[in-house]
Amino acid sequence: MGTVIMHAVASLDGFIADENDDVGPLFEWYFNGDTPIVEDAQGEAHGPFRISRRSHEYVSAMWGSIGATIQGRHLFDLTNGWEADPPAGEHLVVVSHRPKPEGWHPEADVPFVDDVTAAVEEAKQRAGDRVVALCAGNVGGQALALGLVDEVAIDVVPVVFGKGKRYFGPVDSQTLLEDPYVVIPGDRVLHLRYRVRR
Repeated sequence: MGTVIMHAVASLDGFIADENDDVGPLFEWYFNGDTPIVEDAQGEAHGPFRISRRSHEYVSAMWGSIGATIQGRHLFDLTNGWEADPPAGEHLVVVSHRPKPEGWHPEADVPFVDDVTAAVEEAKQRAGDRVVALCAGNVGGQALALGLVDEVAIDVVPVVFGKGKRYFGPVDSQTLLEDPYVVIPGDRVLHLRYRVRR
């Protein structure tokens, strides 16, 4: 089974959005370069993301390693489930106590699971040996507290929000991480990656 990596872009003080779900300058680095993250088989840019060369090697390798992504219902509602086509990986699993919206992409094989542990298991099955990307926030924090997260990846942007939606959600217990094994300064972003201490 693949590695479960909790991931998001965050402010320096640990927020993934403000109180109104506005990401402000957090995603600007996704568009401040000239190198596409993803290219199709013909070498043409796929999607709008163009990042700096300093970020490209790390981000493109990480995105390329993802087999399945897990998102919570709140993010699903904000993004409309990325129209059943997540930015990275082939599979999407949604953690939700409410059913899939009626008529939402009926052709898409996107399971809605009401339990975080079950969602991680489903995503692992779908990802095979590839990475499961777990979106940070409430669901990511729950999975971390349950011991289901292998690594934490955070792209830190030099802005202080002061308040908003926390990277780790409402976590109220201590989890030790190893020293970062990825520390890559990009253009208006710092890429960090930690293994969870077992």
